[in-house]
Amino acid sequence: MVERITPRQFHEAAGVDDWRVLFDGASAYFRTGSFATGVRLVDAIGALADSANHHPDVDLRYPGVTVRLTTHEVGGLSERDVALARAVSGAARELGAPADPGALKSVQITVDALVGPQVMPFWRALLGYRDAGEADLVDPNGSEPPFWFQEMSTPRTERNRLHIDVAVPHDQAEERIAAAITAGGRLLSDAHAPAWWTLVDPEGNEADVATWMSRD
Repeated sequence: MVERITPRQFHEAAGVDDWRVLFDGASAYFRTGSFATGVRLVDAIGALADSANHHPDVDLRYPGVTVRLTTHEVGGLSERDVALARAVSGAARELGAPADPGALKSVQITVDALVGPQVMPFWRALLGYRDAGEADLVDPNGSEPPFWFQEMSTPRTERNRLHIDVAVPHDQAEERIAAAITAGGRLLSDAHAPAWWTLVDPEGNEADVATWMSRD
């Protein structure tokens, strides 16, 4: 029986320093420096995943490889992810591919809706997405940002109703917020920090910077 673990339990495990929890999964980015090294790392990850019968999402680009772990049976993280994270980090070290947690992020688009079930079919059809629970739509290929439909109790005419959620490593959040403010944004609210901070751009468009903290 696979049991779910919390983000805190994942981060407190030994050997996962390369990894950061974003939303409901743990991610790592390894700088390979070349496409050929990236291919070798992906091959190694594939062998490790098959051996463990536990398969991550892997994104190969010229300068690096991003790996995302989650256990679908529990809808989050488990000890299986801890074990595979350690193994993947070991393979990356052998190839001389250092981890760069500062390169990690996960983006979610949030639609504020008075009646989510009435607007979700439009976005499902437009994007070719599928349902994931009662309030989420996801890309069947797993390559595009998920959409979350957040219920409103009253109309919100004075604010935009579409905003971006950006999950970042918990130890990178303050730096990312400071950079956004320096670039012309401002902090709208930190009432829910460190779970999330709400920022706005110069025209008032909103974005939440989110971490796993305070969600256990």
